[in-house]
Amino acid sequence: MKALLVAGLCGVLFALGLGLGGMTQPEKVLAFLDVAGQWDPSLAMVMMGAVGTHAVLLRLIRRRPAPVLASRFPAPAQTRVDMALVAGAALFGVGWGLVGYCPGPAFTSLATGGRDVLLFVGSMLAGMVLFSVWPRARA
Repeated sequence: MKALLVAGLCGVLFALGLGLGGMTQPEKVLAFLDVAGQWDPSLAMVMMGAVGTHAVLLRLIRRRPAPVLASRFPAPAQTRVDMALVAGAALFGVGWGLVGYCPGPAFTSLATGGRDVLLFVGSMLAGMVLFSVWPRARA
């Protein structure tokens, strides 16, 4: 129960950070990605803050023998870069660049009830379902 509460609080903190940083505004994200036009560098500051925080905390966390709310650190299921990873990353980047949403900010933006975010999240969920059934359909 404690881990679930902490996860929920972290999710709320993450959503607040996305909103305060401007990541829930597709036009701001698209302006950040438009380096040849009306470039808005403000999201670079958000990114530098996130990378800096991660770099400091990662060093502190790695010194611990175990996580605070678990018995051990999870090991990744796969560590090699394969075609599925590269294709997924490319699809993620293209989608983000076309509409200005990535999954976290899109879920946060659902609170607005906007038609564009509902369409994006619905399409994203449909893609996730398709991805999960694709291997079975091919077999």
